[in-house]
Amino acid sequence: MTFKGTITKTLISSGSPKVFQLKTKKEKLGSWTRVTLGDKNENQTNQTILLVGETGAGKSTLVNILVNYAIGMKFEDEEWTVIVKDEEGRCSIESQTSEVIVYQIFGLEGQTLPFSLTIIDTPGFGDTRGIEHDKVVYQKLLQLFRSKDGVHEINAVGLMMKASDNRMSGRLMYVLNSVTSLFGKDLEKNIVALITHSNGRKPKKALQALKAANVKSSENEIIYFLFNNCQHEDRKDDREFLELADQISMKGLKNFMTFLESTKPQPLEITAEVLNERIRLEACIQNLQDRIKENDLKQREIRQIEKAYENHEEEMMEHQNFTIEVDEVYKEKEPINGGMWLLVFYEGAITCSVCEENCHHPGCTTAWYPGRCEVIKDGRCTVCTNKCPASVHVKEKWRYVRKTKKVQKTLEDLKEKYEKNKEECEEKSSLLENLKLENRNLEKERALLLDEAYSHVIILEQIALKVESVSTLVHLDFLMEKMREKGDQRKVKKLEEMKSRVNEGTNAALRYAKNS
Repeated sequence: MTFKGTITKTLISSGSPKVFQLKTKKEKLGSWTRVTLGDKNENQTNQTILLVGETGAGKSTLVNILVNYAIGMKFEDEEWTVIVKDEEGRCSIESQTSEVIVYQIFGLEGQTLPFSLTIIDTPGFGDTRGIEHDKVVYQKLLQLFRSKDGVHEINAVGLMMKASDNRMSGRLMYVLNSVTSLFGKDLEKNIVALITHSNGRKPKKALQALKAANVKSSENEIIYFLFNNCQHEDRKDDREFLELADQISMKGLKNFMTFLESTKPQPLEITAEVLNERIRLEACIQNLQDRIKENDLKQREIRQIEKAYENHEEEMMEHQNFTIEVDEVYKEKEPINGGMWLLVFYEGAITCSVCEENCHHPGCTTAWYPGRCEVIKDGRCTVCTNKCPASVHVKEKWRYVRKTKKVQKTLEDLKEKYEKNKEECEEKSSLLENLKLENRNLEKERALLLDEAYSHVIILEQIALKVESVSTLVHLDFLMEKMREKGDQRKVKKLEEMKSRVNEGTNAALRYAKNS
C-alpha cells in the first residue's frame, strides 16, 4: 500500500503478514512525548482519544490497530504497519511504559476516515511498580492538559479492559476506580469501554466488573466496543481463526469511529482541576499529618514546662540559674532519594524556607522548580501555613523532619521564648498564662489545617466524576477522626455520608490499595 504526502514505511519483518514501520517524528515535551505521523492539515477535523487502563490491557497494540484502520489496511493485503514498537523492535507492546505518549495521525484522511486522529497512550495502572507510581500518572496527565503544546479537549475516553477480566479482582477494581477518578463530571458521556482479546461474544465478565465499579456512560449503561489483538500474528497457522479475529476488530473499529463522529469534544479544564485538587489534597494531608505531629510534640513540651514550673516555681524565682529539663522541638533537614528520574523527571521535595514545612513530598516529580509545582496556585503555595509566595520555596533532595532533644531551661529562657505571646495582652501575663495561650494557638492552627484538607474533598465532590475514589477514601477515616476531636459534627456527618456511598467494587479497590 502506498501513502500520499510524506508518509513512508520500512519493512521490518517478512512473512505473512509483512510488517512495516511507519516513519514518525518524535519530540520530548517535558513529562510527555509527542509522536507525529504525516503532516497536519489545518482544514481537517481531528478526533482525540485518551486510552487508560490496566498494564497489559493492550493500549499500545490498539494504537497500531487504529493506525492500520485509518490507513485502510485489510486482512487480504497481507501487510501490517506499526507506529509503536518496543525496545527489541517487536511490533506489539505490552510492556510497562512509563510515558504519556501522544500519537498524532495526519495525512490519512480519505483512506477510511474523514478526520485525523490524536491518540493518548497512558502508563498502565496497577502494575508492579506500586501505588506510588500510579500517583505520578496524575501529574503527567495534568502537565499534558495544561501545557500550551498539550491536549486541551478529547472526544472519547477509552477504558481498556480484557474480555476475560474478572470483577472479583481487587486489583481490577482498583484500576477501574483509579482511571475513572481522573475525570470531571462533564466527561461521563464520553467514556466508553474498549474490550480487547475478544472472541466476539458479549463480554459478560468485563461488563460485570464495570458495573461493580459503577462505571456508566449513557442511561446507566456502559457503551463498549470489541477488539481482538492478534491481527499482526503469523498467519501460516490458524489463518481461519485470525481472519475471524480481524473481523471482530473491524466491526469494533467501525462502531467506535461512528461513536467518535457523533460525539462532541469536551474541554479538559474541569478534568485538569480534578487532577490538581487530588494532588493538592494528598500534599495537604501529608503536611497536616506533619503539623499535627509537630503540634503534639510542642504541646508535650508545654505540659512539661507547666508541670516543672508548678513544682519548682519558688526555686526558679529565687535562683536565676535553676534549670528544668524539657523535650524541646526542633526541625532539621533530612536527605531523601531524589534527582533525575528516568531522564525526564526531577524528583525532590518542595519545601517552604519561611514556614520550614514540606509542601509537596512525597510525589513531586514533574516540576523542575517550585513555581511549576501543582501545589502552587496564582504564585502562592496552597499548602504551607502562611501560603507563602513560590519564590521562597525550593525543590531539593531533602525534607524537613521534626525531632526533640532534651535541653535545660532557666526561667529567663522560658520567658524569652514565650514573650511574643504577651505583646497582644494589655497587662503583663504570667508564664503559665502565656503557655496556655500558646496551647490555644496550636489548637487553632490544627483546626485551620484540618478545614483546608476538608475543603479539597468538598471541591472534588463538586467537580469529580468519582469523588469516592481510592485516592480520596484513604484519607476519609483520618479526616473524620480529627474532625471528631475538633468537635465539628456537621463536617463529620458530611464525610460519613460520603463514605456511605461506597459500593462493593470501591471497597475491593480500597482493600487492594491498603495491602499493596
